[in-house]
Amino acid sequence: MPVTFPLTSLGHELDTSPEAFGFIRSSADCVDQPAELARRLAADGYLYIPGFLDPALILAARAAVTDRLAAEGSLDPACPSIDAIAKPGLKFSFRGDLALRNPAVARVVYGPEVLGFYQKLFGEPVRHFDYTWFRAVSRGLGTTPHCDLVYMGRGTHQLLTCWIPYGNVPLEMGGVMLLEDSHKKSDRLKNYLEVDVDAYCENRPKQVEKVVTQLGWSHPGFLSKNPASLRAKLGGRWLTAPEYKIGDFVTFGMTLVHGSPDNQTDRIRLSSDTRYQRASQPVDVRWVGENPPANTRAGKRGRVC
Repeated sequence: MPVTFPLTSLGHELDTSPEAFGFIRSSADCVDQPAELARRLAADGYLYIPGFLDPALILAARAAVTDRLAAEGSLDPACPSIDAIAKPGLKFSFRGDLALRNPAVARVVYGPEVLGFYQKLFGEPVRHFDYTWFRAVSRGLGTTPHCDLVYMGRGTHQLLTCWIPYGNVPLEMGGVMLLEDSHKKSDRLKNYLEVDVDAYCENRPKQVEKVVTQLGWSHPGFLSKNPASLRAKLGGRWLTAPEYKIGDFVTFGMTLVHGSPDNQTDRIRLSSDTRYQRASQPVDVRWVGENPPANTRAGKRGRVC
């Protein structure tokens, strides 16, 4: 289906011609065939499973999140909170706090359905990170293109991300988009993929100040602020769905370039991204435990450069 309106990401208009833009392939047809799922994951770099999760679970989690947003005054009081219509002028994107101590969200991302899926896919017991990334993306905002490895590469690199929308996400709301075949271009991205955003050079005072004192990152984490030119440089098409629906999820590996179009609506786009791996493999300790260190001082790592 052709895109009939300008689609932007980080304010840059995307080329939506068939050569530069397309839609992701559904793997709902083989959801109970782990070998075929693994083959497609290796070939495409992702799996899109529409309709996998019970909509009632997603709606319960959505309500738990929108109730919090309403209580803090972030939603338009003239509209039902479940609609997640942003208060005029409000701007935010990453809201990890919305998943903290939120049993309804935890039931979705760490429940038997998702864990069972990954256990079948990996063919052995799995574990998940205990840190839950949650996004509440308001009008005009999108996600910079990046690979997840630079944020969580201290354990196994055979780690998978699971992206779940908490409501229907039409194209104009900016669901996750993936750069086609970018997982096959690690040689071109080698310097970037070796980045650890929480690592710093102990012998460089400015880096120590930025990372340790100010709790920043030694690298911004993203590949570009212009998804259109990045695609032209790396090749492939930006891929997304015409509309992600309640119950859908997308999973992909650590070296697949991904981001999102901008949200062009007044409705807040709600989504989580969580991580899963074989339990037998080493884990990045920044993201596990009752109180994961995450990007705090405890998660920083110095070295002599």
